[in-house]
Amino acid sequence: MDLRDLFRNIEEYVGKEITIQGWIRNHRDGKNFGFIDFSDGTCGEHLQVVYEDILDNFKEITKFSLGSAIEVTGTLVESQGTQDYELKSTKITLLGSCSEDYPLQAKGRPTREFLREIAYLRPRTNLFQAVFRVRSIAAYAIHKYFQERGYVYFHAPLITASDCEGAGEMFQVTTLPLDKLKGEPDYSKDFFGKMTNLTVSGQLEAETFAMAYKKTYTFGPTFRAENSNTKTHASEFWMIEPEIAFCDLDGDMDIMEDMLKYVVKYVLDNAKTEIEFFDKFVEKGLLDKLNKLVNSSFVRIDHEEVIKILKEAPVKWEFTPEYGEDIAKEHEKYITEYFNGPVFIKNWPKDIKAFYMKQNADGKTVAAVDLEVPGAGELMGGSQREENYEKLKSRMIEMGLEPESMDWYLNLRKFGGCVHSGFGMGFERLLIYLTGVDNIRDVIPYPRTPKTCEF
Repeated sequence: MDLRDLFRNIEEYVGKEITIQGWIRNHRDGKNFGFIDFSDGTCGEHLQVVYEDILDNFKEITKFSLGSAIEVTGTLVESQGTQDYELKSTKITLLGSCSEDYPLQAKGRPTREFLREIAYLRPRTNLFQAVFRVRSIAAYAIHKYFQERGYVYFHAPLITASDCEGAGEMFQVTTLPLDKLKGEPDYSKDFFGKMTNLTVSGQLEAETFAMAYKKTYTFGPTFRAENSNTKTHASEFWMIEPEIAFCDLDGDMDIMEDMLKYVVKYVLDNAKTEIEFFDKFVEKGLLDKLNKLVNSSFVRIDHEEVIKILKEAPVKWEFTPEYGEDIAKEHEKYITEYFNGPVFIKNWPKDIKAFYMKQNADGKTVAAVDLEVPGAGELMGGSQREENYEKLKSRMIEMGLEPESMDWYLNLRKFGGCVHSGFGMGFERLLIYLTGVDNIRDVIPYPRTPKTCEF
């Protein structure tokens, strides 16, 4: 049986014989008895296995090494030690041995940097087993939230000819023999007959589904060829991007807040062992932080007012806050502390935002919003999308984009267009917030970063 099922109804199994299969996490052998720290990966809890010299293969068992796969049959009993229960074994069988050069030995605690080098083994450690189980649970919660509310799950294309953000930091996809090219490549001879890239966002395509289904969302990998080596940037990461028709900026913020609270609450309820582990060993106060967010009322404030607060703050800034400009990490931290909770910063200067955002009547700002949360800074970003054909086209030209190459996107405004909004949340940034593990490389199973593409 699985440990997950055992620990859910453990009192029912006391005094009964069970058989479990899993791995040795630690092993202490003695002259007449031994203890095995046993895990099967189905839950965060481990089970102590006790064996005695009355077993026929006792001497063989004492030599079972850390990491070996075993099958144990025995009786579940109340423990005399620090744990509540243990398995008094009647039979232990080796299913798969583990050699002496196994990198995860009991002596010493490996660093996270070292574990990245052996990423194929790090899910076996307590930390990463907890991280990736929370990743699984949080992913399910996201799907559950949208599915229960009638959203259609849209699979955005990974190969695209459009640049959603207009930043040009995209990975090119080509079958041209680059090592033999002389001069500029002729993309008409490429696989797709034009220049194509890995997507930076599924938003634009998702809007087409919002105009048909009213509510849709994407949840999949996106790619940025950004040469950044910070703790919060990766070249491949996952994004959640809902798009909602007949929804303005206020409605967008309602959904952002509701979804985030739902997902955090679901993780708190369904990953208790893991969150308690993070709270104890990774980020002190994590549990209180997450519970506070679930019970908070999110503040909504204009970007201009935020700059005013920052300028009047009794703080010597490393980066001086300015009207019409973006805010820095230090500003994000101050604002969440100032309001003692999550903050929606809305109506941003249009010159620092993307072409598709709704232009406000003042001619200076767009109906955009960023959500800042305590301890993490920006977690989500969204906007009301520009539904006016001429305004959108003019903005595209103004930003150096070619409207002809995106006529399909413009046509959404001609063919039954309406007020609509959406947002994006980097899944890994959410996981950093949920676990307290502060490096994006440690919440992705196999991180892709500049100069790193292993496994």
